[in-house]
Amino acid sequence: MQEASIEPVLRGDHCLLLAPTAGGKTEAAMFPLLSRMCSGRWIAPSVLYVCPLKALINNLGERLERYTRMVGRSASIWHGDVGQSGRRQTRADPPDVLITTPESLEAMLISANPQMKSHLQNLRTVVVDEIHAFAGDDRGWHLLCVLERLASRAGSGFQRIGLSATVGNPEELLQWLVGTSQQPRTVVQPPAENDAPAEVTLDFVGSLENAATVVSRLHRGEKRLVFCDSRSRVESLAGLLRASGVATFVSHSSLSAAERRRAEEAFARGDDCVIVATSTLELGVDVGDLDRVIQIDAPTRVASFLQRLGRTGRRPNRTRNCLFLCTSEDALLRGAALLRLWQEGFVEPIVPPPLPYHILAQQALALCLENGGIGLQDLLRKLEALPPAKGVEGGVLMSILDQLLSQRLLACDGVRYFMGEGGEENYGRRNFLELVSVFTSAPVLSVTDGRNELGAVDQHLFHGREPAEGRLLSLAGRGWRVERVDWKERRVYVTPTEMLGKTIWFGASAGLSRTVAKAIQALLVEEHIPPDWSERATDRIRQLRQHFAFLRSDGTTVAHFADDRFAWHTFAGEAINLALGETLQQHKLPVERVNDYTVCLAAGPGRDRLETCLKMLNPAEVIQCLVSNEEAERALKFAECVPPDLLRSEIIGRRCQASELAAVLAEARSYVEVREGSDLKIA
Repeated sequence: MQEASIEPVLRGDHCLLLAPTAGGKTEAAMFPLLSRMCSGRWIAPSVLYVCPLKALINNLGERLERYTRMVGRSASIWHGDVGQSGRRQTRADPPDVLITTPESLEAMLISANPQMKSHLQNLRTVVVDEIHAFAGDDRGWHLLCVLERLASRAGSGFQRIGLSATVGNPEELLQWLVGTSQQPRTVVQPPAENDAPAEVTLDFVGSLENAATVVSRLHRGEKRLVFCDSRSRVESLAGLLRASGVATFVSHSSLSAAERRRAEEAFARGDDCVIVATSTLELGVDVGDLDRVIQIDAPTRVASFLQRLGRTGRRPNRTRNCLFLCTSEDALLRGAALLRLWQEGFVEPIVPPPLPYHILAQQALALCLENGGIGLQDLLRKLEALPPAKGVEGGVLMSILDQLLSQRLLACDGVRYFMGEGGEENYGRRNFLELVSVFTSAPVLSVTDGRNELGAVDQHLFHGREPAEGRLLSLAGRGWRVERVDWKERRVYVTPTEMLGKTIWFGASAGLSRTVAKAIQALLVEEHIPPDWSERATDRIRQLRQHFAFLRSDGTTVAHFADDRFAWHTFAGEAINLALGETLQQHKLPVERVNDYTVCLAAGPGRDRLETCLKMLNPAEVIQCLVSNEEAERALKFAECVPPDLLRSEIIGRRCQASELAAVLAEARSYVEVREGSDLKIA
C-alpha cells in the first residue's frame, strides 16, 4: 500500500489511501510528502495533519516528530490540551507539519491573534486521518467548511489526502473530500498482503458475568483487547475481571486523558493482561502488539468489526482473530449477521448526513467572528462557497441569517453583520469554545480523587431523592465512594473503595441499518450452520429459528396472535420502523412498540383494517407524518440558529430515506396465524 501511494502523492493528486488498522497509512502519506517538502523547499507550516481524536494526535505526534527530524524538518501538535507555552512556541516558530483537530483549526480562524492565520496561508497539503470517522456525521461537514475557508485564505487549492479503513464507497468518499477541485484524484487500495483466513468465533455466554469468566480463563499469558459498546459495560466488565485477579486496564471517552494514557501505556508494556475499551481504541491509537481481540456482544456495523479485527495479526506468523461473546439473543443474531455480511464482502458506504442547515448557521457565526464583521453580500458569497451549501437555494441562506438576527445571535448595523449579544452570551465563553464544536454533549461532572482527575460522569446520576454522599461509582475499572458533589465547581470528590459501584452514562444507542436487519431475517429462515459458530451459539440460534419458524424468506411477515395482537416483521431497521409506527398511529392503529425488526400492535384493529391501512402507505405520506421532537432538536447543536421549518425538514430528512421506505413498502407481505410463542422480543 505504501509503495502504491508514492507516485500519486508525489504527483500532487488528491488521494484516498485505504488499509486496515496499522496498515501503514500514515507513512504512506507522509514519506512522499516529506520528499516534496524538501525538494520543493516548502515554507512551514506546509502540511496539516487532521485527526478526529486528541488521543490519536498525541499518539501520532511522537512518530511524526521523529520522521520530520530525520530530514531536518519539524512537527508538533495543537489541540485543547496543549498549554499556552506550547501554543506560543508554535506561533513563533511554526512546524512544517501541524497535527490538529477541525475544532482547533476553527479556533485559529476565529482567534483575534492573527499570527497562526497568516502562517496557514503556506499550506500545500492536508492529510485527514480516519476520514471515515468524520464523513458519516456533522463533524465531516464542519471539517470541509474549515478546509474551504483555509483554501480561500491560501489563495489556491491544496492537495487533500484521506486515510481510511475499508469503506463501501471509496470513490464517493474521495469526491466528498475533494469537492469541486479539478486536480487528478486517486484511490489507493491494493489487495491485503495477509491473505490468511481470520480466526473468528461466535459464542453465546448469556450474561456479562459469564463473559468475564471466559475472558479470565481463556488465552492466559496473552494480551487481550476487549471491546464493549458502552462505557457502563466497560466499567462493569473491568470490575469483574479485576475481582478474578486479571490485570485489567480501561479506556473510554469519559476517562481523563491522563487516566487513559496511563492505562494504554501500562497495557502496551504488559504481557498477561486485558484492556477493556469502547470504540475509542477502534481507531489508530497504538497500544502495542496484541494477541487477541474479544468482542462483548456485537457492534452495529461491519466496518467497526473490521477495524477491531485489524488490531490483531500484525506480527509475523500471527493470524487476525476475534472472539464474539454474546450476552443476549439480540447480540447473538447481530454478531452472526455481521459475520455473514463480512464473509460476503459487504462494507457499509459512508454517507454524510443530509441537510446540514445548522452547520451553515454555525459557519455564518464563525465567518462574522473571523472577519471582525462582514457585509451581507460577502457573507452570502462565502456561505455559498461552502460544501454544505451545495444545492441549497439562496433564500435558505437568507432565512438562516434572519433567524440569527431575530435570536440576537448576530447583529447588523446596516452595513456589516457581527456577533450579537445573544451570540456572545451563548457561545462567547472560553474564547468561543462552544462555537467551534458542532456536537452537543451531555452535561457532565468531573470526578476527582485528591488531585488526580479520573474522568467525568453524567450529572443525571445525582438527580433525584437519593443523597449523593456515600454512593458508589465505578470509573477506570475501580470502585469509588462519593464524598461530596460541588455543583458550583461541577466536581465530584471521591475516595477509593474495594466495593464496586455502577456508573451509567446517558446517550442514545444506534439502531441497526436495514442491511444488517435483513441479514438477521435471512439467518432466522435458513438452516445453514457456519463453522465459526460455537456449539452454544448454534444451539441458541436453532431455538430462535424454531421459535420464528413462521417467518418467510422473502418480503415481510405479519404475525396474528391468538390474543388478536399483530406483529409486522419488516426487518427494516429501527429508523424505518419508527417512521412506519408513527404513520400507523396517525391512522389510529394501536402501535405498542417498535424495534429494529418489528412494528407491534395491540389487540383491536382486525386484519382487514390493518391490511387496508398497509396498502395505502407510501413513502411521501410516511415522511409527512413524521414529527420533529424536542429530544432530536436538543441533540442537534445550533438548532436555535435554524428557522423552525428548516429545522423540521433537517431532522425528518435525517430520520429515514424515502428510497429505503419505498423498498420496504414494495416488499411482498404475508399473513400468518401464530397460536403459540410471542413477537420478536430479542431487541
